[in-house]
Amino acid sequence: MTDFHATPAGLWTLAWRRLRADRLAMAALAVVAGWLVLVALSAAGWIAADWEREVGVNYAPPSFLGAAGMTGPAALAPAAAPVARDNPFDPLAADIAALRAVLPAGGAAAERLPTLPFGADKWGHDIVKKTIKGAETSIVVGLVAAFVAVGLGTLFGAMAGFSGGIADDLFEWLYSVFTSIPSILMILAVAAVLQVKGVATIVLILGFTGWTGPYRLVRAEYLRHKGREYVLAADAIGASAWRRMFVHIFPNVSHVALVQVSILVVGFIKAEVILSFLGFGVPAGVVSWGSMLNEAQNELLLGKWWQLAAAATAMAVLVTAFSLFADALRDALDPKAK
Repeated sequence: MTDFHATPAGLWTLAWRRLRADRLAMAALAVVAGWLVLVALSAAGWIAADWEREVGVNYAPPSFLGAAGMTGPAALAPAAAPVARDNPFDPLAADIAALRAVLPAGGAAAERLPTLPFGADKWGHDIVKKTIKGAETSIVVGLVAAFVAVGLGTLFGAMAGFSGGIADDLFEWLYSVFTSIPSILMILAVAAVLQVKGVATIVLILGFTGWTGPYRLVRAEYLRHKGREYVLAADAIGASAWRRMFVHIFPNVSHVALVQVSILVVGFIKAEVILSFLGFGVPAGVVSWGSMLNEAQNELLLGKWWQLAAAATAMAVLVTAFSLFADALRDALDPKAK
């Protein structure tokens, strides 16, 4: 029996139903949520807080079973000294070989060998912990910068689309100026001019240069909604322009802003990696995926590939999952799909 008095499902309810039916979208959401949990735990200091502690020798190779995990005679046997290979590009090869020659092998020394799934960097830092700490920087930059950019784009788009006239012409001119320059060149130019490294600086650079996409979409939505009956009715009862823009119209276009946030996070994470890789990003003492890739380019000359593999794999997994989820969210929130 049909219930004619049932309340129809809203946009967000329908969107959630479509997302739950998409297995790939839910898998991508689980990966993104896992990364966000890791970032929260890292920011709280519960994991990877001691990423700067020296836990292995310089450029320790990946090892999935340390001495602490060995049992039986293998645990008591002296650890075989690694063979030092001549490498004309490694300035530390002779010093490391001499140090290994005087260190005791086996016994207490073997017990101190940690399990390093992705090895250690040139300072002996655990690559896994370093990757998690780098994820904290890159993801926080991507998320905060995306909210800043979408906030500016939504504000400018609402003012331009709702007000029209001189305000619309002014924002359209500003939009044309920003979009006339390729985004990556704009970001690099602003970073080169500021010459101030830091997470806050990267967030401001990305936020103040990335508002154009949300602005264009939000302006179009406000142009479409400002003449509708519910807005005219709000005007008739004396609602102010700001109330009509952000209390009456914005809830009906908020899905556009949400999708733009999910899309820009991916772009801004990659932009932060590029900035840090080129030396315009995080300062010394702060680790990010970009700074790890910057270090890895020199390590490749020495045949040390594991830091590059860890940072590139982590970034690829997160960016791919976030991109898949953003696409699924955009499809789920498409009003034409209702």
